[in-house]
Amino acid sequence: MKNSYESYVNSFLEYLLYELNYSNKTTLTYKNALKEYGEFLNLKKLNFLNITSDNANSYKAHLIASNYENKTSSLHLSTVRSFYNYLIEINVLKNNVFSNIKNPKVEKKLPNFLNNSETDRMFNDIKWDNDLDVRNNLIIEFLYATGLRVSELCNIKLKDLNSSNKSIKVLGKGSKERIVFYKACNEYLFDYYLNTSRINILNGISSEYLFTSKSGKSLTTRTVEEIVKKYSIKNNIKSKVTPHTLRHTYATDLLNNDADIRSVGELLGHESLSTTQIYTHVTSDRLKEVYKKTHPRGKMQK
Repeated sequence: MKNSYESYVNSFLEYLLYELNYSNKTTLTYKNALKEYGEFLNLKKLNFLNITSDNANSYKAHLIASNYENKTSSLHLSTVRSFYNYLIEINVLKNNVFSNIKNPKVEKKLPNFLNNSETDRMFNDIKWDNDLDVRNNLIIEFLYATGLRVSELCNIKLKDLNSSNKSIKVLGKGSKERIVFYKACNEYLFDYYLNTSRINILNGISSEYLFTSKSGKSLTTRTVEEIVKKYSIKNNIKSKVTPHTLRHTYATDLLNNDADIRSVGELLGHESLSTTQIYTHVTSDRLKEVYKKTHPRGKMQK
């Protein structure tokens, strides 16, 4: 039974990776979840092809008893549910007992974003001490001006840039292409980096990447995370700042300046509108301003 289960799991993971174009990171998450499910099957001496509704509920209870956060338990259940859907698709099973098992409720946390004061501090102190400083400053600018995921930023190639309309062709999650714009970037900083600093950093080495190391390779996500962290500390930002914080700030600022949610979702590369809706939080001052401008009696109040 063990070998059979592992065989089907490996087949499922290959399906995710090569048929659905899931990333290696996402596929690894599925793999780990299914490994944990396999341990549960062994513990309970269950055959994965003969699972009952009671067994499925028992697995949910097992996750909760294991002190997983609801988010993790939900991820594991969704993974197992997807696995059984796959088994139905390849005609191994006819029913998925996990279809009727509800995931634990997951509280959505509001994304961390910079307020106006913090944003000003992040972008009003451009240093030109050396070529790496120029590159690093531009990385900060790019993350906020484009809303790119850190992995997307690291993989930008020169051929992806369209200088005529200041746009970039981005390969996002699931190998889906989209267009984002960098017009809000400091134009002089961008040109100086591209025509001077980048050339100096490479020192005769060729590279296809926009943001490159001295060896010509693309920067790692970890390197970019460290750049953002050091930059925020240097500019006295008290809250934790990551590349994703700048992506959150980009989305929040667009929505607070009347961008429609569907357009923001497309710029961010979201597949579902519900994913973008988490950004529709606004400050109390913004709510007061909307109320004052739109309510008939609110307009009369000074």
